[in-house]
Amino acid sequence: MPQDPAKAAIARAMVASLLFVEAAIILALGLWLIILAANSSGTEILPLLGVVLFALLGAGCLFAAAVGYRRGKYFGRAPAVLANLIALGVVKYQIDARLWIIAIPLAMIAIATLVAALRAIPQKI
Repeated sequence: MPQDPAKAAIARAMVASLLFVEAAIILALGLWLIILAANSSGTEILPLLGVVLFALLGAGCLFAAAVGYRRGKYFGRAPAVLANLIALGVVKYQIDARLWIIAIPLAMIAIATLVAALRAIPQKI
């Protein structure tokens, strides 16, 4: 059964928007870590550098996945699904630590993006 192109475009735009939001949040966290480290006196630079580079790389990959979805390509789907499955794993640790203020919003955006990414089928390969 063929999918309505207008509905498919709306679904892809929604996924892309959610991925752009996630990329912005991760980028902001990476920048916050840099500022936090600059104002701290006892920071181990190598572990911090690893975390910041991972955050910047993750934000860049989510941004690329969002661009892929917006253009109707398949290459954005797998990273979007994987990143949000990882986020759900992080939610579990936040729940174990009783950090509900972090766990609930993270779970909401991860589940919404994951479901939307699985439901939105890109048009082109």
